[in-house]
Amino acid sequence: MSLARNSLMIAPSSQLSTAARTAGALHHDVDPASYRAAMRHHAGAVTILSAGGPGDRTGMTATSVCSLSDAPPRLIACVNRSASAHGLIRRTAAFGVNMLHADQAELANVFAGRRGIERDDRFSDADGWLSLATGTPILKGALIGLDCELIDEHAHDTHSIFVGAVRAMHLREGETPLRYCGGAFWGLAGRA
Repeated sequence: MSLARNSLMIAPSSQLSTAARTAGALHHDVDPASYRAAMRHHAGAVTILSAGGPGDRTGMTATSVCSLSDAPPRLIACVNRSASAHGLIRRTAAFGVNMLHADQAELANVFAGRRGIERDDRFSDADGWLSLATGTPILKGALIGLDCELIDEHAHDTHSIFVGAVRAMHLREGETPLRYCGGAFWGLAGRA
């Protein structure tokens, strides 16, 4: 029996030939290291997820953010439960999504923990951050800053999927987005 999903027929693995299963078509026992290596080929927009307020702020670099709907404006962000931002997002029921531009790779490194700077100290440039609707930090220099109210959470394995209702937005035009792929930060070379 096949499952039909949006006109795509998906055959259960039991109906696939032995050759198809052993030729690398299916990987049922993918180890975490191999999966991480494979996902490094997935290019993603680089964001800083921010949470908290003055004196109790934290943030992290993330690529696991995407739009959920535009009417009403909603997005999802996937956060490891061991990340410092996780508990603060839950406690304050708010988070910021700050999409970085190509000139902000060093800031992405800071918020990724690659410079040894922790929590509130990552926000050392006080003039570089603003507060919109929820009070969570929004990066003034970001390509896009989305101020989100946490409206839902789904726990899955090591991560939580946070659903945010966008309550306010800060936008800068004319900048090139920062991307992460292959273990490095990239700008966009041009339109394909």
